[in-house]
Amino acid sequence: MLIYHGSDIAVPEPKILPSNRLLDFGSGFYTTSFFEQAQRWALRVSERKNADTHIISFYEFDINRAERELKIMRFDSPDSNWLNFVTLCRSGRELNHQYDIVIGPVANDNVYATIQLYETGILSDSETIIRLKVEKTFDQILFHTSSALNYCSYLKYEELRGLDG
Repeated sequence: MLIYHGSDIAVPEPKILPSNRLLDFGSGFYTTSFFEQAQRWALRVSERKNADTHIISFYEFDINRAERELKIMRFDSPDSNWLNFVTLCRSGRELNHQYDIVIGPVANDNVYATIQLYETGILSDSETIIRLKVEKTFDQILFHTSSALNYCSYLKYEELRGLDG
């Protein structure tokens, strides 16, 4: 399976690094099977770092072998289980899940405000899920452990031109 990582640099040797931001599935190495989503991530990273480059790294992910040998959490759609997992990961509370890889939909950019409304009881599960879904559902594949990265082989990178905020 071909997957992508968007950044301001090429990432030929992915690593599991602690994050200083609260992300949908916790800390790890994030990829997607959608080139368009990787472009969006590359643009965001470049803006955050005030960088001029937008790089997409390409990988081959041996998902069949990973499914046989690793612990994988998969969310097929943004449902209440996905919502609870994203809410926990985005809350800043300690998260010690036992999964090597987490696969599921990407939450939209209004995560913090929406989750606050959900946690205070203003929004129901279904209302929250509707607000968090992006118009077009993209996936994200989080490599949470170093051993999971052994199933991800770097192929190449591509620098994107003509992208702006």
